[in-house]
Amino acid sequence: MRIVLLIIFCLFFSSAVFAQKDKEILYSVDFKQASINEVVKDLEAKSNYHFYYDVLQLDSLRITVSANQLTITNLLNKVFEGTNINFAIHNKNIFLIKGKTIDLDLAQAYYVNKVGKEPVSVKKNDTSYLANEKIQYATTANKLYEIGIKTNDPKSGTALLSGIIREPTTEALVKGASISIENSEIKAISNQDGFYSLNVPLGKHTLFIKAPNKNDANRQIMVYGDGKLNIDLKERVLTLKEVQILANKLSVVKNLEMGVSRLDLKTIKKVPSLFGEPDVLRVVLTLPGVQTVGEASTGFNVRGGSTDQNLILLNDATIYNPSHFFGFFSAFNPDIVKDIQLYKSTIPEKFGGRLSSVLEVNNRDGNKKKITGTAGIGIITSRFSIEGPIDSNKTSFILGGRATYSNWLLKLLPDAYENSKASFYDFNLGINHQFDQNNELSVAGYYSKDNFKLNSDTSYNYSNKNASIKWKHIFNSKLNVSFNLGTDFYDYSIMSDINPVNAYNLKFKINQSNFKSDFNYTLSEKHSLRFGLSAIYYKLNPGEFKPIGSESLVIEDIVQQEQALESAIYLGDEFKVSDNFAINAGLRYSLYNYLGPNTINNYAANLPITEENQISQTSFGKNKPIKTYHGPEIRMSARYNFTDDFSIKAAYNTLRQYIHLLSNTTAISPTDIYKLSDPNIKPQFGNQVSLGLYKNYNSKAIETSIEVYYKKIKDYLDYKSGASLIMNHHIETDIVSTKGKAYGIEFFIKKNAGKLTGWMSYAYSRTMLKMDNELIGEPINRGEYYPANHDKPHAFNFTGNYAFKQRYSLSLNVTYSTGRPITLPIAKYYYAGSERVFYTDRNAYRIPDYFRTDLAFNIEGNHKIDQTFHNSFTLGLYNLTGRKNAYSTYFVKENGVITGYKLSIFANILPFISYNIKF
Repeated sequence: MRIVLLIIFCLFFSSAVFAQKDKEILYSVDFKQASINEVVKDLEAKSNYHFYYDVLQLDSLRITVSANQLTITNLLNKVFEGTNINFAIHNKNIFLIKGKTIDLDLAQAYYVNKVGKEPVSVKKNDTSYLANEKIQYATTANKLYEIGIKTNDPKSGTALLSGIIREPTTEALVKGASISIENSEIKAISNQDGFYSLNVPLGKHTLFIKAPNKNDANRQIMVYGDGKLNIDLKERVLTLKEVQILANKLSVVKNLEMGVSRLDLKTIKKVPSLFGEPDVLRVVLTLPGVQTVGEASTGFNVRGGSTDQNLILLNDATIYNPSHFFGFFSAFNPDIVKDIQLYKSTIPEKFGGRLSSVLEVNNRDGNKKKITGTAGIGIITSRFSIEGPIDSNKTSFILGGRATYSNWLLKLLPDAYENSKASFYDFNLGINHQFDQNNELSVAGYYSKDNFKLNSDTSYNYSNKNASIKWKHIFNSKLNVSFNLGTDFYDYSIMSDINPVNAYNLKFKINQSNFKSDFNYTLSEKHSLRFGLSAIYYKLNPGEFKPIGSESLVIEDIVQQEQALESAIYLGDEFKVSDNFAINAGLRYSLYNYLGPNTINNYAANLPITEENQISQTSFGKNKPIKTYHGPEIRMSARYNFTDDFSIKAAYNTLRQYIHLLSNTTAISPTDIYKLSDPNIKPQFGNQVSLGLYKNYNSKAIETSIEVYYKKIKDYLDYKSGASLIMNHHIETDIVSTKGKAYGIEFFIKKNAGKLTGWMSYAYSRTMLKMDNELIGEPINRGEYYPANHDKPHAFNFTGNYAFKQRYSLSLNVTYSTGRPITLPIAKYYYAGSERVFYTDRNAYRIPDYFRTDLAFNIEGNHKIDQTFHNSFTLGLYNLTGRKNAYSTYFVKENGVITGYKLSIFANILPFISYNIKF
């Protein structure tokens, strides 16, 4: 509370003379059981005053009062009579505090004791410091910062002001900060590199800077011409209560983007997760339109798309398998994650190559001021992170790692699984170097490894390896760019060596090298351009099957390697037509070349693609173009604000996908393979149209939205019945090209303030496929539409956090979804002397619905700022109701009868505990 009072005192001291005439205006009110939000909203509408208060303190207050023709002072005395709420009026600001007295006068000689040196003076007409366009760092509110070359009297006109927003303690760049001019509609938002740019009228102004989880700031500027001003925005420090001024939050209503969800570490940590470790993907799964096929599954489905239709990025590097330990943990270390963006509708032009979504995960830069770290211990995993300066104020590092010691848990399984083992580990490394105010270099690396064996002599392992280097450069106040160069590697292997005669090793690898450049050009505060280019070189090893040891009788088999080059160029234009209407129009043009060396199977025209209909083969030399695909991708969106808290948005996207995941399972598994588009397998193409309504209530304390969408998919890959995908030299004969449609409606409500915070979502969605081209093969389900493997019409999620006190909170997560489709055997028959099984139509039935409740109690250590260690505990229950959710169904022939069984991953309540420490 002392910090709250200090902020108020500073505002009092720096303000101008109070406008006495506002105090003489008479007001009338009539409230019946009104909340503090309703009272404030009514008074702000009737007056020129703006209220500041602690939402958590006053959230439960209800006011009943009637008053006529009273001055603002007398009115507030009557409104808050008997409530223990004190108020102070300064200029046009009103501050409310419970149980504290606000003193408008600072003690004599207050600043004499605080200031230890004389103020810096600048000689009159001395402009030498501007000769090299020196960038100022605006760190205090009561100093006047001069922009441009000083003149005696600035003339009319405007100048371009730009700079970087950073957090001074760690020097981390702040994106999404709002920079505005007092009493003006002029406003800018800092981009992902913390860069902002806006046109400002010449003369004296006050800048207001606001960002989530940061203290609000204001800076006094005198603008003579174009110039740069970097601004420090301090992290908001929480003491006994968190001050929330919701009117300062960036509004989803006013954002031009649609179908975009943003999460930070604070939000992720509030959601209960399995084994007590905060999990990025499990939080993503609570968002509307995002689903998974069940527990112990890898990957996720967005708006009816398959798992391979999501582009998953970590520091701009592609993650092909985003999970550990059978899908129970995500690939992202929560202690070093900075923020997360999920794009479902308005996918930026700079992204391509996937049809459904982009999940962008960014790790933090290291602290440039001091060494800090975190550690966490759970029942089966531990994690750590450490960060700090290498060269003070210039270079920093951040290192994080995780590992599991889970074999003791597997030993609790029945005796049949006594030989089971499972483990994983991962490491993240980031190095950041600031050459000067215009140039910054970042290097990032990621490595993960999973090993497991379940009740067999076969062991599985897979790994992700990523490395990237990014250079960010600011040309001038209007133009900035980032260049990124990287390499991504994913592989898996399956090995069995118990029996020397049958010992084998099966391997798959995918390696890609990529380059991209992203330019941002600000034409004005209402008009900005984005443009750039990208290139990805793919190199796939679809399968190597080799014997182990000299005794093995396994015959070596290698599927020929594949190469391709995917490149793209894009241009996006964001234009604020008026204060209420804004549009974004973008175009991405992609070009794909399938390259040699390779041998292509040729099939007879106008006949199904089968091995029997293969007529020849054609060989191509190294880097020779074999097949080219290309085409435009449209990205358009628009937003209209009816009021400050109510808007409508629309978006239209087209996307192309040149790499495919081939699988006859419902989730990503270690035996899946990726396949590049070639002369026999076309790229997937999708287009989506969406429409949404967005409404905020109680000064943005509650956010709501409704979005509807319709998506069409062309050349979506499905598999034929009995398909064999591993080590298949004629893979095109076992898959079919289908067309599909996905549609749905999504409801979302989020509460941002008060003791209870969280969100609730519901989505109705369908994904239907159709294969009716007899030239490709026998039509599935007689050429009629059938549900995709991941089609789950109903999905409901509730995530809530109740703060008893600042240190104690209770988190609850509730998940429900329709069971996924399955195909059942319904009869057996004999044909040509052998027994055959007759199945229902593809995906005609469903497994039982999914329902799970998780509960966690969070205990924070004391919040003393100057202590060396900060700690916290989390205790919880996973699957609180103990429901036996079916992951899959399978059938076993017993005594001549086919019997069905359900497989449940967690059939009981699972308690967990974790301990976290920060230093």
